[in-house]
Amino acid sequence: MIRSRRGGRRQNAETAELNITAFMNLMVILVPFLLITAVFSRLAILELHLPGSSTEPADPQELTFQLEVTVRETLIEVGDRNLGALGVYPNADSGYDYEALSKKLSEIKESYPDKTDVSILLEPDIPYDTLVQVMDRVRVAEFVEEEGVIRKDLFPDISIGDAPILGGV
Repeated sequence: MIRSRRGGRRQNAETAELNITAFMNLMVILVPFLLITAVFSRLAILELHLPGSSTEPADPQELTFQLEVTVRETLIEVGDRNLGALGVYPNADSGYDYEALSKKLSEIKESYPDKTDVSILLEPDIPYDTLVQVMDRVRVAEFVEEEGVIRKDLFPDISIGDAPILGGV
């Protein structure tokens, strides 16, 4: 009796066929469709640095020009860390005055042609888009001439930090 059960199983077992024709048809159509509709995005990576913190006062002979751009809710300040403000640009009705910022940074670049680093200091609630706009203006100046738009590198080595709190707040 045990033999007949085992023998019956062997006779009833059939090999199943795997039909992948429909799957291959799907892949032939799906792969080109996905490649055509794919959006290839270009990522731009900008290397940033954190400004160094020094609690010790600098010696007078070590004072060098350290450019800082401070972005506040109501204005943009351009200055030297050691000497103070070089320009203050209040917001216009349309927002920040990026054109005046670009002009001032171009003037500073002419005075300090070897300078490549800048610190951008932001108040806590400044939108990310504003940071990107300021970074673009700090890195490159664009001039419109007869040949087209000419770009000039300004200060490509950018450090980001928190703006100092104004006195009385």
